[in-house]
Amino acid sequence: MRKFVLGIVVTLGVLIIGGLAFMLLGFMPTNSKTAPPGIETHVAGMALDASMERHAARTGSPVPATDENLIDGMKIYTMNCSVCHGTLDYKASPLEHSFYPPPPQLVLEPIDDPDWHVFYAVTTGVRYTGMPAWDKALSEEDRWKVTEFLTHMEKLSPAVQEYWKNSYGVSPQPAGAHEHEGHGH
Repeated sequence: MRKFVLGIVVTLGVLIIGGLAFMLLGFMPTNSKTAPPGIETHVAGMALDASMERHAARTGSPVPATDENLIDGMKIYTMNCSVCHGTLDYKASPLEHSFYPPPPQLVLEPIDDPDWHVFYAVTTGVRYTGMPAWDKALSEEDRWKVTEFLTHMEKLSPAVQEYWKNSYGVSPQPAGAHEHEGHGH
């Protein structure tokens, strides 16, 4: 039994040392122009969700999803988020493939996370991505407005849809209406 346990410990030690050697000797790709391996995407996504589950306060939005607030959220998104996450005229961000990992294209692939999850990501940013923390640049109310817009994008009132169409030249589309060759998130 002692040799069995020793074998497990030695095997784990070799795997850890081998993994560190792989990374420290420069064999792990670090450029942002290549697609991340599937396992990396999967593990990173699980880690991100687990971290948010642990750290984010599960609070409801103090900003109601009124037409005015959703339109304000749309404007905030356009000014601050669309350069990375795609524009409201259904064009992917020109920077999409310049980041590692690529930022989700939130108009082409609307998110289905709860408000508190989105608000936490907007407020604190996401480490090891290009997503900054917006708590120093946007007021709490504005962060909630953009959160409400993102989480209600697929169920906007006719007045907000009309504003979208008049402002961006296209009507809001149902989820999956646009084909997009991007990444999973």
